[in-house]
Amino acid sequence: MDDTPDTAPDLALIESLAEAARAALPAPFRDGAMQVLLRVEDFAPDHILRDMQIDDPFELTGLYDGIPLTQKSVLDQPTGPDTIWLFRRPILDEWAARGDIGLADLVTHVLVHEMAHHFGWDDDDIASVDRWWE
Repeated sequence: MDDTPDTAPDLALIESLAEAARAALPAPFRDGAMQVLLRVEDFAPDHILRDMQIDDPFELTGLYDGIPLTQKSVLDQPTGPDTIWLFRRPILDEWAARGDIGLADLVTHVLVHEMAHHFGWDDDDIASVDRWWE
């Protein structure tokens, strides 16, 4: 019997993996992470690609859109919620090309990388939360 799925992982699965990764963050970060809006789309919207001067939409697996906590001020007027975007097709493309990491691990890695922008983490902070290369 063949256990190969008939379809590629869909948006709902990527979102579910990301939510599980967010819920698994260490306690000091979990509550703050839950305050960030999570959006999963097939690709980055055209205006984001234009703003970032990215020609190939497969180059962007995730994006943090907001003001990092280390830069926020009580004087800042919010223009919208802090948002982490995950882009399904580029994530799947990287997953297939690598062939050496599970999909849940890759989604976790992209999510943690974007959370790092939100929290203002350095490489050591990221490594304490996501040791995906091991």
